[in-house]
Amino acid sequence: MTPTIRYGIRDARGARIKGTRISSHTFIDHPEQLTLGKYVYIGHFNVIEASHGIEIGEGTQITTHCVITSHSSHQSIRLYGPSYAGKEMIGYVTGSIHIGRYSFIGPHSTLMPGTKLGKGCLVQAYSYLKGEFPDYAIIGGNPAKIIGDTRELDEKFLSQHPELKLHYESWTST
Repeated sequence: MTPTIRYGIRDARGARIKGTRISSHTFIDHPEQLTLGKYVYIGHFNVIEASHGIEIGEGTQITTHCVITSHSSHQSIRLYGPSYAGKEMIGYVTGSIHIGRYSFIGPHSTLMPGTKLGKGCLVQAYSYLKGEFPDYAIIGGNPAKIIGDTRELDEKFLSQHPELKLHYESWTST
């Protein structure tokens, strides 16, 4: 089956989410715990595990082959070995995830439980994120760290295209 982009996405209450689209080849586990803003784009071959809550802000783009998970057993399986029995075990990590408005998640990135991104963030490809990152951070690496500020990138475009300033300020000033 060829991947396609699905339109007409609905929230957990059945209300249509304006402009939001998701690939037919993205897996969403616990969709009732996933909150999507307007105009969100989620591309092909992603896994979004939302058992402990994930909020993806308005206008955010998630590219391809990303993993966004609100739980992880990677520590507890090693601690318990053959006695591992699931989510009530020491080392089983949980936490909600928040991705701020108009952020961009590059291909092959992983967001771990408890990760919080401010608005306007840019995550470089192949990044591994855990923790909190401020508004407008450019984030990259494994483990990920702040490597720049998107406002510096944006200022170059805004000086060349002043007609975009009103659009930009419509979401950055709130």
